[in-house]
Amino acid sequence: MANQEKVEQAVYQLLEALGENPEREGLLDTPKRVAKMYAEMFSGLNEDPKDQFTAVFSEVHDEVVLVKDIPFYSMCEHHLVPFYGKAHVAYLPSGDKVTGLSKLARAVEVAARRPQLQERLTDQVATALEEALNPRGVFVMVEAEHMCMTMRGIKKPGSKTITTVAKGLYKEDREERKEILSLMRDF
Repeated sequence: MANQEKVEQAVYQLLEALGENPEREGLLDTPKRVAKMYAEMFSGLNEDPKDQFTAVFSEVHDEVVLVKDIPFYSMCEHHLVPFYGKAHVAYLPSGDKVTGLSKLARAVEVAARRPQLQERLTDQVATALEEALNPRGVFVMVEAEHMCMTMRGIKKPGSKTITTVAKGLYKEDREERKEILSLMRDF
């Protein structure tokens, strides 16, 4: 759990270090607002994406389950500015184990709500799904725009970064991988 008081003090000191007056009218409540925002944005620090798969059902289904276009936002751990986009999460059930569709989106949200790297976020979602359900295959694709590339440095708004993680059958079988990629890109 975030220490609100410490975060407020740090924001106050940051404003001072930047040459701002934290006591001026427009900034008086900024440390408190930022602390509250960070508590929300980093709420995933104390959660495990795997714990989101609480609803597991017995259902004989041996074809792909795919939830596309799951919106998310996260904070780049290198610059503490947002990156945001959408995740596509797919798995091939094993035996008779499926999970609630909303659980896939919840796992993405928990992994995103922490200082993060897109590559790690992608892997955390895939690993959580693999550990929770032991499916025959998992494939996760994340597409995101990074404000650290838009606002600073190279300044290239609109550029997207795509990361993928394939496990099980999707890692081993090129045709299965090609099919899931086609489903994620189409429609």
